[in-house]
Amino acid sequence: MNEVILYVGVGAGLIALLVLVFLVIAPSAPRVPLERRRAPGAIETSTLTKMTDRTVEVIDGALRRGGRAPFSEAELEQAGIRMQPSGFVLMVISAAIVLSLLGLILGTGSSWVVPLMVTFAALAPIGAKVLISLRAGRRRAKFAEQLDESLTLLAGSLRAGHSLLRAVDASSHETESPTSDELARVVNETRIGRDLGDALDNTAMRMRSDDFQWVAQAIAINREVGGNLSQVLDQVSHTIRERNEIRRQVKALAAEGKMSAWVLILLPIGVFTFLLLTQPSYFGGFFSSIWGIAALVVAAILLGIGSLWMMVVVKVKF
Repeated sequence: MNEVILYVGVGAGLIALLVLVFLVIAPSAPRVPLERRRAPGAIETSTLTKMTDRTVEVIDGALRRGGRAPFSEAELEQAGIRMQPSGFVLMVISAAIVLSLLGLILGTGSSWVVPLMVTFAALAPIGAKVLISLRAGRRRAKFAEQLDESLTLLAGSLRAGHSLLRAVDASSHETESPTSDELARVVNETRIGRDLGDALDNTAMRMRSDDFQWVAQAIAINREVGGNLSQVLDQVSHTIRERNEIRRQVKALAAEGKMSAWVLILLPIGVFTFLLLTQPSYFGGFFSSIWGIAALVVAAILLGIGSLWMMVVVKVKF
């Protein structure tokens, strides 16, 4: 009987979703024939595209009324995701619906169906946040790795007789992403009236790069007092290259400890999840007794403390 009620509830929810999509979000039927409204040479858009665009507009309006988006445009830009926050939120919502249906399939016939649906649906926004954080971290790390080569190109352009802004523009075309994107942004900001020093400082703060902050300070000091900027950039590039070599050595030495930490963290979680899905009765004694629940809570707390301890130990800041 419970399963019948559950399926009826899921069906009612899907019907409500369809009614919302086709009657609220989807555009109303036009009164003028399509042939008369379409301009010569206009590109025909499908109904799915119209529905998607309309849904994105609704989500964008809701985010603006809310005042704070769960995924800001700056976060997506730092992660290298070329999407509007409303479009990314739509993807997260779609992933949450699919994951909740997966939880329904895995938990059919057991009392864990609703917790599994909620847990799987929550994995979508959590996974999106983790994905954005990882992509942003990798993008910043790649920017730091490319910085010494970028400074070498910049110094070479200055020695060739180009101005500083022209040298930055040339370096943006010669380097790879994300350095090319950041330098191109610096050039575009200066073209619309922003000071070059402010644009470089903004790039250093956005990429969280102390090395590029040194470059910005060196350029700012050179613009005030003068001197051979290409020679200064060569010296800064040499220093950054040596720092990158030490950073790579530290990363290689800490890789084994990080792998061990991840194995020790994920192993109990994986075993618990596997047994919970394959043999739900295995943990029946824990959930039916106050001492069993207390043991699970203590185990979760100790696992969290141990995970934080290991992550702090293996994390080397350089």
